[in-house]
Amino acid sequence: MKNEELRMKNNLTASAYSSFSILHSSFKNYLQLEKSLSKNTIMAYTRDVSKLLAYFSDKGIDGKQASFDNLTAFIQYLSEADNSPRSRARAVSAIRCFYEYLVLEKEIAADPAELLETPKIGLHLPQVLSLSEIDRIIAAIDLSHPQGQRNRAIVETLYSCGLRVSELTDLRLSNIYFDEQFVKVTGKGSKQRLVPLSKTAIREIKNWLIDRNAMRERIKKGNEDFLFLNRNGSRLTRAMIFHLIKEYAALAEITKDISPHTLRHSFATHLLEGGANLRAIQEMLGHESILTTEIYTHIDVNYLRDTITQFHPRNRKT
Repeated sequence: MKNEELRMKNNLTASAYSSFSILHSSFKNYLQLEKSLSKNTIMAYTRDVSKLLAYFSDKGIDGKQASFDNLTAFIQYLSEADNSPRSRARAVSAIRCFYEYLVLEKEIAADPAELLETPKIGLHLPQVLSLSEIDRIIAAIDLSHPQGQRNRAIVETLYSCGLRVSELTDLRLSNIYFDEQFVKVTGKGSKQRLVPLSKTAIREIKNWLIDRNAMRERIKKGNEDFLFLNRNGSRLTRAMIFHLIKEYAALAEITKDISPHTLRHSFATHLLEGGANLRAIQEMLGHESILTTEIYTHIDVNYLRDTITQFHPRNRKT
């Protein structure tokens, strides 16, 4: 994003660029305070708006005077640049949000993004692991390794609680209630929810706490309450969790293209297959809308179809 802003600075007058920088900064505050969006969504939205304004700068268009046609031309530009439908859909959301903000701030009188259509993404069924595949991943973790027990607790917590990666890295010791078997999770938009902790997850976390207490002297200031830490005593990054899951999946000889989010999908799918209520799954996943959770009903239908195809006598070869 710095390179894009630098290019804009070269193309715009100093006063125009200064005005943009102030507006861009206050827009980020709006996303955080008014919209209560997550840190990652704010980064994505501001990056998309930066691309829009850089595009307008190249075309000699004032962002505050942009028309609906100017905006649709930008979306077409993203399409030609091979951006995925999902990325373009997010960009549309960011643009709508930005122009909504400009109207609220009385920077513009009318909203040119009001009728902007979101590209159709289509139904994407996420990859799901079987219980045996999850067990193989956990079994692939070497407990003799200094971070072995921590990594085992990470995988078990991701699967047992259905957490997003950012929720896992932000887990606090003070938000774990072992006696009640619950953990307080901070999700998107800083919204908090209570998620049950399985007995297996509790056991693995408690075993990790033994190792964690042994490294107490190395814990960096400000990281004392984070549950999972690296060897230097700092909270883990999202990238490190992705690396761990990929590494253990390879050791377990799982050929599916998976990520930490696959464990979240598996959590929801296995609950649904076991007869759990969709509303309860929605609450545990922290989905704002039940429509987001309903994707797992499609996975369950596929599971049922495959089961019938395999076992029903009318589908067997004679």
